[in-house]
Amino acid sequence: MPAPISQTPPPAKDHGRAGRDLKAAVASAVVLLGAVAASLAFWKPAFMVIVAIAVVVAIWELRQGMLAKGIDLPEQPLMAGGIVMVVVAYVWGTDALVTATAVSALAVMLWLLHRGIDGYVKTATASVFTLIYIPFLGSFVALMLAEGGRTGGGLDNEGVQGILAFILVTIASDIGGYVAGVLFGKHPMAPVISPKKSWEGFVGSMVFCLAAGWALVVYLLDGEWWVGLCLGLIAVVMATLGDLCESVIKRDLGIKDMSQVVPGHGGLMDRLDSILATIAPIWLLLHYLVFT
Repeated sequence: MPAPISQTPPPAKDHGRAGRDLKAAVASAVVLLGAVAASLAFWKPAFMVIVAIAVVVAIWELRQGMLAKGIDLPEQPLMAGGIVMVVVAYVWGTDALVTATAVSALAVMLWLLHRGIDGYVKTATASVFTLIYIPFLGSFVALMLAEGGRTGGGLDNEGVQGILAFILVTIASDIGGYVAGVLFGKHPMAPVISPKKSWEGFVGSMVFCLAAGWALVVYLLDGEWWVGLCLGLIAVVMATLGDLCESVIKRDLGIKDMSQVVPGHGGLMDRLDSILATIAPIWLLLHYLVFT
């Protein structure tokens, strides 16, 4: 008789203290950053297409996660409202964004009426939370891009410069935290929420962010050095808080990653957590202290 086939699943691959498949993560990052760079270099509205796709995917991921707790988000009106929010923010600015957010929230609550009374408050609350967390915060990317006009592209455009500064300082936070955490991490920052995040990693993020913020503002944006330090400080604090908040969400939902759509990173939301948290205060800082 042939030996019975083992039903034991293969052990999960150990990626060490990094907690991720570094080769796949780097390859995914290169592809994503390449698409971003190409769109910004030639025609800014093309980058808005990337933003809209990211909003749709992120809403889909959050809905999949919330289903684990029995919360069925109405993804169609959320996605439609999210796209409208980022587009009107880019075309008409902050006043239009506030109005679109309010209308989208009301439209989603009206949409949910057809499901009946049971669970209405829970689902409506989660839906409005989703609108604020993803498309509303993501719309500040559109506001940043709209600096210097809504057409064109290239490094001489203020909107492109702002997006590059924002992305690069956020990447600096991630790299600094990763390097310092892997090499020196011994003291967990929030062991219950995110066991791999350490105080040593936070210090590494701060050093990288302050250096990157200073260099980007002085040499790319032609701004004051102290504004660059403020940029770096905002980035490291908000990126860390954004990462911790998403970790809390995932732990509450009982999931490890939002999805597996980005090889080596997990879900798109696992990469957007820092970006969504940092963009609003960074836009505010650059809008009034650099671009004005």
